[in-house]
Amino acid sequence: MTRIHVIVEGQSEESFIKEILAPTFWSREIYMFPILLGVPGHKGGRPNYARVKKDVILQLKQDRHAYCSTMLDFYGLGSGFPGTPLAANLGNIEKVVRIERAVKEELINDLPDLRPDVRFVPYLQLHEYEGLLFSDPAAFAAGIKQQHLRHNFQMIRNAFQTPEDINDNPNTAPSKRVLGVYSGYRKVIDGTLAAKAVGIDRMRQECPHFRAWLEQLEALAD
Repeated sequence: MTRIHVIVEGQSEESFIKEILAPTFWSREIYMFPILLGVPGHKGGRPNYARVKKDVILQLKQDRHAYCSTMLDFYGLGSGFPGTPLAANLGNIEKVVRIERAVKEELINDLPDLRPDVRFVPYLQLHEYEGLLFSDPAAFAAGIKQQHLRHNFQMIRNAFQTPEDINDNPNTAPSKRVLGVYSGYRKVIDGTLAAKAVGIDRMRQECPHFRAWLEQLEALAD
């Protein structure tokens, strides 16, 4: 049996791990447990690096026979992350991979006895959780019972090479685009319903960085 503690920044990601992603790993005897970033009374929110590092170290220390990963939005990262600031000419995936590698390298250098080289799998989303939902615009619309919006969602999707590329401008991030066509969108409830409708297989097919993360996690199976 393989245990993976996944540090997430919000309830949308917590629900996604618990209800959508974790069950797809059960057949491999991999069990994923979402851990909301922060301390009681100060959970979630904008993740600066000090908060993230503290939680990663805590998980690595508390369960030394388990692995630790993250599911954080590149769009909403706070200050202090290794690998930043980023060069403006980097591609989207290259940006997050550079930060992921820098974070892992710092932990390897600081805490080699916890074996972060093997036990830590950092993951940043491009750019926001809702981007994954655009992997299948029709299923997204059906999942939130707003089938008439399928064409609106498809038009958004068609403007980008992949759903992960839907950009990180504060006014046009994935969740802002969803709210622009459906003001009633509820991140946790509707986000989970939409993710169920879209499905992990479709997300893997359309989102290369997300797919690479899942492949890394699958490789951890005992």
